[in-house]
This record gives sequence, structure tokens and C-alpha cells, in this order.
Amino acid sequence: MRIIHTSDWHLGQFFYGKSRANEHQQFLDWLLTQVEDKAVDAIIVAGDIFDTATPPSYARQMYFNFISKLQRFNCQLVVLAGNHDSVSMLAESKELLSALSTNVIANVTDTSISANLADQVFAIKNKQGIAQAVICAIPFIRPRDVIKSQAGQSATDKSKQLQQAIVEHYQRLFEQAQLLVAQHEKSDNGIKLPIIATGHLTALGVTTSDSVRDIYIGTLEAFPSNAFPAADYIALGHIHRAQKVGKTEHIRYCGSPIALSFDEAKQKKRVLLVDFDENNLSTVTDLIIPTFQPLAMLKTTLDTLNQDLETLVSTLISDDNDRKLWLDIELANTGLLSDLQPKITTLVKDFPVEVLLVRRQKQVRQRILLEKQQDHSTLNELTLDEVFDSRLQQEVWLDDDTIDTESTDSELTNVKLTRKEQLQTLFKQTVAQVLSEGES
Repeated sequence: MRIIHTSDWHLGQFFYGKSRANEHQQFLDWLLTQVEDKAVDAIIVAGDIFDTATPPSYARQMYFNFISKLQRFNCQLVVLAGNHDSVSMLAESKELLSALSTNVIANVTDTSISANLADQVFAIKNKQGIAQAVICAIPFIRPRDVIKSQAGQSATDKSKQLQQAIVEHYQRLFEQAQLLVAQHEKSDNGIKLPIIATGHLTALGVTTSDSVRDIYIGTLEAFPSNAFPAADYIALGHIHRAQKVGKTEHIRYCGSPIALSFDEAKQKKRVLLVDFDENNLSTVTDLIIPTFQPLAMLKTTLDTLNQDLETLVSTLISDDNDRKLWLDIELANTGLLSDLQPKITTLVKDFPVEVLLVRRQKQVRQRILLEKQQDHSTLNELTLDEVFDSRLQQEVWLDDDTIDTESTDSELTNVKLTRKEQLQTLFKQTVAQVLSEGES
């Protein structure tokens, strides 16, 4: 059996005001070609099909058109919701799409109900309709789906409770999958099917990027790889960089199909072609996705911008490419952006580039804050965390009446850091909760 593991499409994304519709359509067309050329039996999309809970109509149309075209190749599709996806929006077409060999798992449901369990544990079939694997289809697990909040519970206790609840959910589904495998083994000449599991979360030790949103801030930062069940292959989503988890061959992120932030620009995007030989994982092969829209991050100064641009353009833009390079320029200069931008516009006008973002380098902005100079950063060059941190810099953390006069300077620093870190954690929790509620 042969499957394609993909995730984090983020259909409908707007990138600094630019639509990604053309890139996404080219990716989906390319994916259909791979299904045909490689004789793929099934596709697993491990979450974040859409970029927001209310994607534009063209993004929904892309999604449905892809499913319709996929049927020509007799290929099963498994769609898992991610943290960006709307549960209700994905679920509303679940029954209709089931007639098109598509299994949609929008949220975690009560596994004590057999019908719910059957929705999440089922067979993956080949082109002849013969069961070749059993899948534990697990989407993004929202904390409220598996735990109940308790008054007075510490952050550490919440983290342990959530991790244990996720482990137990995986285990329940894995045990059901083992039952299905045993039943099939008895009825089909002793053939034992492999078990595939999915997930949409951050595993311990992975490398993230700017476009990846924290989903369990304050409760669970990362899920340990040894807490996954002993499945033959675990197809993960949420992290946009393709990578193995815990130095294993069978637990993998495939990454996003297009760069979703400028710090992903140098990554080779891919889907994973996963082959099973009877009941064993055989090979995992990278299928490298073409770059449909070049983009780059350029760290430079006004003095070297022209030379650096020439080098960058000659490297990334071919003569037959009619697309302009989307550019993020990070300047080491300390001047006001309002003064720098007109100069940049003049310098780049003869190059095949489109500047989407201009900002001073992070180190420059931080140095200005530390030196307590007047900061003229614009919101475009700041993250949410940096906006909050700049506000924290304005605070006096300890009043005279709260300071232990016997404390050393280093002890006072530790107290300040502790209070500051607590506020930063609370801020992250609030942001994560607001964004999560908006996408429920």
C-alpha cells in the first residue's frame, strides 16, 4: 500500500496582503499528478486545511474541487482538522464527502460511544477496495474535548492532566485499532494490517517557524515522542518544517506545502510518500514540491542593499520566471522606518522584486529598548509578544516596600524575571485562548 502524508495547507492565507490562491491551486494540481503517477492509494491531510475558521469562498471551492478530481484516481482521502480549522465548517460536509471516499474527522468525540469510535478508527483501502491498514484518525485535540477545568489548579497540574488525557485518547483508539487488526487477521488468511496514527500538535524537540502558532501555551508545550502508541507510522501536522520526531523513522512531520512565513523561505517543501510492504513500514520518500512563488528574507543595510539584491535575485530568479520575488528586508540601520522606506523604494525599483515587509533587525530593536531610547517601531515589524514585551519594559517591577533589603542584586533580578515571566505566560495563554475560540 502507498499513501501520501501531507498537512498544513492553510488554504485562503493572505500573506502581507497577498493572496496565495495561485500557489495553492498549483500545489493541488501537482498533488493530483503525484497521485496518478505514483499510484497512490490514500492521502492523509494531518490538519490545517484552511488558514482561518472562516476561509474565503475560493478556498472552500479549491478544497471541494480537489476532492472531486481525486475520485478519478480511486484514492481514499482522510482529512483531519487542525487548530486553524473550524470544527463546524469541516463537519457540515462530512456526510456528503463520505460518498466520495473521503473521511473527515473534525474533532475528538466521546470514544465510549461505538459510533464515534468507528468514525476515528477505520480501514484504509487500496484501489481495489481491499483493507490494507487501520488508521487512528486523530485531529487537533482541544483541551476542553478531553479534560475539565478545575478551580485552583496550577499550570503544572493542568499540563500533566492534558498530557495524560491525550495519551489516554491515543491509547483507546490504538486498542480499538488492534482489535480491528486481529479481526481482519482471523478472517483473511492470517494477514496482519499495519496501524497508522495521526496527530496535530507539537512534539518534543521539533524545530518550528514564525508561522506556527502555540496551541497549548501554559498547559502543554510539547508532547513527548515516547507517549505515542506503538503504531507502524504516525503522520503529524502543525509544524511547517518537515522532520523526524525523536530520531525515529516512523514518526514524522511532512511540513507545509508552501512557505507560510519568510523564515520558511529556504526550506524545501515536500509531501511524504509512505510505502508499506504487507504489514510493515517499508520506505518513506520525500516528494519535493516545486516553488510556485519565490520569496526571501534579506538581512542587509542601506549601503549594501543594491549589491545584496543583485546576488539574491541572480540566485533565486531564473530568466524564464515571470514572477517577482516577494521580499522581507531586515535592516541593520537604526533610523526611523518612515525615513528608510523611500530610500529602499528607490533602490529596488529596477529589480524584479516586490517588497512586502521592511523592518529593522530584531537585535537593533532590542538594543534600542535596552538603552531606553525612544523607539519608533511600527506594528509591522513587531510580533504580538514583542509588543507586549515593549510594554513590560516601561514597568518598575518592585516598589521599595516590597524589596527585601538583604537581597543581593542577583536575587532582585531573579524576582523581576519571575514576575515578568508570569505576565508573559498569562499573555500567551490569553492570546492562545482568544485565537482558539475564534476558530472553534
